[in-house]
Amino acid sequence: HAATVTSGDVRLRASDFPAIFWLLARCIFGLFKPKNQILGHELAGVVEAVGDQVTKFKVGDHVFGTTTLLKGGSYAEYICLPQQWKTGVVAHKPANLSFQEAAALPIGAMTAMCLFEKANLGTNEDVLIYGASGSVGSYAIQLAVDKGNEVTAVCSGKNADMVKHLGAKHVIDYKMASYCDVKGKFDIVFDAVGKTSKSEAKKVLKKGGKFVSVEMMTDEKPCYLQEIKEMAESGKIEPFIDKIFSLDEIVKAHTHVDSGRKRGNLVIVVVPY
Repeated sequence: HAATVTSGDVRLRASDFPAIFWLLARCIFGLFKPKNQILGHELAGVVEAVGDQVTKFKVGDHVFGTTTLLKGGSYAEYICLPQQWKTGVVAHKPANLSFQEAAALPIGAMTAMCLFEKANLGTNEDVLIYGASGSVGSYAIQLAVDKGNEVTAVCSGKNADMVKHLGAKHVIDYKMASYCDVKGKFDIVFDAVGKTSKSEAKKVLKKGGKFVSVEMMTDEKPCYLQEIKEMAESGKIEPFIDKIFSLDEIVKAHTHVDSGRKRGNLVIVVVPY
């Protein structure tokens, strides 16, 4: 019923991968053009049929998940998913969320969760999130705050109210000042958009502080998705949806993400529910 347009979809379409992974990514996803002609990494919908060996799901179940490294993407009315595979995940949808809301959860939230795991996020820490108003950043704020940490969000000034709503205590408008010049020090600098560096982050990191970035490799794990589902159902995490487009408007949706002005998540309604 719903899918999304993520920065990953745009990168895949444009073959815009981090330099260190560029050749490997091109070999995996397509050397001259995307191997998968149907894009889309996230989805939420209803199970229409199951195979004889499927035990975790039944017809009529409401599910959400990803399509990572499968032969088909989520920009389609139907897709065939394994109940379990190494590179992607699927689970029962949070009961309190719509299909549109649930589709916007997996990639951004799991990426933030995986990177915080790399950074050994604790409690009562000072966390700076660079690019806090994007999909990954919006979830990073909520995950950090849920553990009792104080978040400083770096984003455009026009998005200050958004990130404060999600839990950020302080906001730095990157157009007005560099976060490197702030007086405070941070336990973690979290680069949610791949536009800062470890050398810059060191200027504001405490001794022993950690820098993590979306440029790093991340994993999709069933345990991540299950925890995200439970957090959503208990009101600890929510998807921020910027715009909603129909499947017929997919080019317009990608153009909006290309512009760099997307806030939070952009949802595609595949089949109205």
